[in-house]
Amino acid sequence: MSEKGTFQRLRKQEKEARRQIILDAAERVFGTCPFDKVSMRQIAKEAGISPAAIYRYFPDQQALFIESFLTGARRLVHRIKKIVDNHGTPNDVAAEVIAFLWENDHYFRMMTHFMLHGEIREELLERLNEMERRVLDHFQAVFRQDARSAESRLVAHAFFAALNGVLITFHNYPGRRPEDVRRHMERVAEVIADLFVKGLQAGSPVGSA
Repeated sequence: MSEKGTFQRLRKQEKEARRQIILDAAERVFGTCPFDKVSMRQIAKEAGISPAAIYRYFPDQQALFIESFLTGARRLVHRIKKIVDNHGTPNDVAAEVIAFLWENDHYFRMMTHFMLHGEIREELLERLNEMERRVLDHFQAVFRQDARSAESRLVAHAFFAALNGVLITFHNYPGRRPEDVRRHMERVAEVIADLFVKGLQAGSPVGSA
């Protein structure tokens, strides 16, 4: 490689390293503060850079927020894919989703922000939708042996919604220790996975009265 090529490669690596430092800092800040309470100045301080430097990598706070969330979403997708590739069960997938979002609470809170608050620019929304489609692809795959082809995507949507419901419903379960809350969510997720599998094996048509 020429000296010029080596220099360009090093500059690219340095740029990517700085971008990752900003993302890591943003995750830490978003993990402790609501999105609408966070400023770019806070993230810059956490990253040890000037606020102006962030805008060289991310056009605005929303873009940085989305990229921070997608970092975690990719990790979750990878873990789900591994289960599916190893012929895991819907119960295994349900347990992994609960465990990941419990252990990475800031991603859970980011996810609920997308679901419940604010508008997202179209190009950023498409990136979120693409990630959701990847999750649903794996959910669909884990049910494919039980679900009829025409129904398997709808089943994946229902399973996704049910697991999100478990997390939202019991995340702040009053009067329980954190370890008890987590175990309760895991048990509810197990019941949901079992009901999905039994219903599909029984041939219950999706959407029937």
